[in-house]
Amino acid sequence: MADLSYDHPTAVYALAPCRNADATDLIAVGGEHSVDVLQVTDAACLPLASFHVGSRITALAWSSRSVSPSAGDKWVIELACAGADFGLHLLTKSSSASEYIFSFGGGLSGHHGKVNDMVFCGGWDEDSARYVATVSNDKMLMVWDLYPSIDIPSTFPSPSPTPDYAMTPEENARPQPTAYVIPFPHPLTSIRAHPATSKEFLVSDCHGSLFLTDWRTDPEDGDDALRHSSVIELVEPSALAAACMGSTKQWAASVDWRVDAIDIIGGVYGAKFALWDISKLRGGTPTVTGNTFPEGGQIFRWCPTYPEHFAISTQSPTKGAIIHVHNCNFVHAAPTPFVVRPRPHFIRAFDFLSMSGIPRIAAAIGRSVIVFSIGVDT
Repeated sequence: MADLSYDHPTAVYALAPCRNADATDLIAVGGEHSVDVLQVTDAACLPLASFHVGSRITALAWSSRSVSPSAGDKWVIELACAGADFGLHLLTKSSSASEYIFSFGGGLSGHHGKVNDMVFCGGWDEDSARYVATVSNDKMLMVWDLYPSIDIPSTFPSPSPTPDYAMTPEENARPQPTAYVIPFPHPLTSIRAHPATSKEFLVSDCHGSLFLTDWRTDPEDGDDALRHSSVIELVEPSALAAACMGSTKQWAASVDWRVDAIDIIGGVYGAKFALWDISKLRGGTPTVTGNTFPEGGQIFRWCPTYPEHFAISTQSPTKGAIIHVHNCNFVHAAPTPFVVRPRPHFIRAFDFLSMSGIPRIAAAIGRSVIVFSIGVDT
């Protein structure tokens, strides 16, 4: 299967393939001021929608309501995004309605640091499209109810430097989402949900700690407010030690939850990757660790269709835009490298597609999105 390429008008900062069974051929691409949705075919990446948000996109998350045009005539696009101005936006388009942007979470009611990651609630019930969670450099996890039963007007609307009034709804067209806020000790780098649970999120911080957080449990009275909702806390010892020693090199942690095994978690911290089996806690330390890029790994992702595989990228341009693919059945074997572009290019974002057949990866490099296979048909 030939590699596919899509050229975006601006640099691509965020990328998210859809994991819904009826929309595995959709990819959201976040640029300098807009979010584009692409439909992947065997021959091309076709533009399907474009939402002008007005600020650089820092995170994307797909709603479980999304259905691709390839799955039927009544298709729906629904996803959330975060901007560099800390504003949040719900983006929708369907076979019967054009692009629509609903902005929320701005001003005093939302984040006051860069939103590094976001995800809709796990599980498969109707709540999976109702709640979206965001994590930020401001040390806050916020779980947003997009369809609250009460309307709390926002005095400070979500910022939009250059609004597209054709896409933006009239003021008070729907109630503003409300947020359940959980504070953490350090800036948060990533958050993941799992289809097997609708009450827990996997949250990682920049100091080497991971938290399995039950966001539906009300806080208990007491002084331990920072950790009331953490069911399990895991650590990557070398990253935690470096942070405690005041290391000048701050790694940006990236973690992911294996889709077929709720007990298996993987992540990359600097030059090491780690795998945890939370059915065998071992004091919260990893079950397996291994070396990755000496200059530091950036993003860790499990493959949803061949879940024994995981991939790691680096943002260092010293060896070009390269991704290492590992097999956890042979975790200490050398990874398979995929050099997508030569140096000085680098991978800014990537993820596996959930399409059937040979696994495919979508990678953001400069202004381009490259879709390529990690194997061949035999």
